[in-house]
Amino acid sequence: MDCQAKDNVMNIGGEQDIVIVGGGICGLATALALHRKGIRSMVLERSESLRAAGVGIIMQPNGWRALDHLGVAPKLRQTCIEIPSGLFIAAEKGKFRESELPLGKGELRCLKRRELMKALAEALPAESVHLGCRVVSIVTDPLTFDPVLQLHDGTLIKAKIVIGCDGVNSIISKFVGVNSAKLFSRCAARGFTYYEHGHPFHDKFRLHDSGDVGLGQLPVTDKLAYWFLTRSLTSQDMSDSKKDPAYIKEVSVEALKGFPEKMVEMVKATDPNALYLTELWYRTPWDIARAKFRKGTVVVAGDAMHAMCPFISQGGGASLEDAVVLARCLSEKLKQAGNQSGDRRKMLIEEALGLYVKERRMRVFWLSLQTYLIGLTMDNTSKMKKALGIAGLILVFGDQKGHTDYDCGHL
Repeated sequence: MDCQAKDNVMNIGGEQDIVIVGGGICGLATALALHRKGIRSMVLERSESLRAAGVGIIMQPNGWRALDHLGVAPKLRQTCIEIPSGLFIAAEKGKFRESELPLGKGELRCLKRRELMKALAEALPAESVHLGCRVVSIVTDPLTFDPVLQLHDGTLIKAKIVIGCDGVNSIISKFVGVNSAKLFSRCAARGFTYYEHGHPFHDKFRLHDSGDVGLGQLPVTDKLAYWFLTRSLTSQDMSDSKKDPAYIKEVSVEALKGFPEKMVEMVKATDPNALYLTELWYRTPWDIARAKFRKGTVVVAGDAMHAMCPFISQGGGASLEDAVVLARCLSEKLKQAGNQSGDRRKMLIEEALGLYVKERRMRVFWLSLQTYLIGLTMDNTSKMKKALGIAGLILVFGDQKGHTDYDCGHL
């Protein structure tokens, strides 16, 4: 992936205005949203290159609205086809029953995560992203109360604003007081399969469910298909084996026993370099309802704020929404600040971050609650949990695709 070359870390020490910790989708989108509002920021990414783990990302209408606001949607639409319909296939005792899979209204496409990262990075000014910069701690300066970041090599960065987009195990979220994410009882394998003469899925999203195993298939282009497989998590899945493509392929094929042979062949034909296995982490809805998400001029976004299992495919879309809302709130208050400095400026910045948290809290609460209830329906250890999950979805989420109608608003 083309991106900014690694900088000499010593060159970024000292005082900075806005530092974004984490160069994933949320970090890059936040930097781009700020850039569109004429606000400079610095992105610190711990890896030596921009990572694109996760293979594909399902982008629903709300996510495309955010990408339109960020200005990268037209380029990304050229990389993937639109998916207008879906098919749900229930497997029981070797028999398969098909029904329509509701996708909601509006635009749905499956993006290559790498293409999304590339589009966001290329739209940023040169030297916005600093690679190989791992933040190991954050403290508050006792005199100015500004946040101070320490990097792995000892470099100190004193920032006016810190935005934590550093994922599930976020250092920044711990600093602001967000509870640690919890591990779900299932895992997900993901991959791309290339069909030289065209795949058989046309423009349809197929979701297969056998109770213990779920398999999704989505077209990316007319020759490239994305698939994901969810199953029960094992201790070996949490070891170094999860990084071994041979292991991922072996256990995925084993999980598909009883499924049609063409599905097994799809997994077998996957490029080993496009295979990933991940645990599923989440923050409970009640944690999201009461978490502060902000401390002084430090705030969190993306998975650092609202890690959720992928059952409604909103992790990426919600992160893009975060970026747009955060940049809009900051821009409005910084305009009010004008050339002011000191306490007045800091107060307006804190107001902006507070408004961002207020606007995002209920949106991500409802997303997390819906995801949590779906998770309960997948719990095979308790009939009571299953019943609670089903009842909750029926009572609270009559329109289970309503979350895709959301518009985060313009920048």
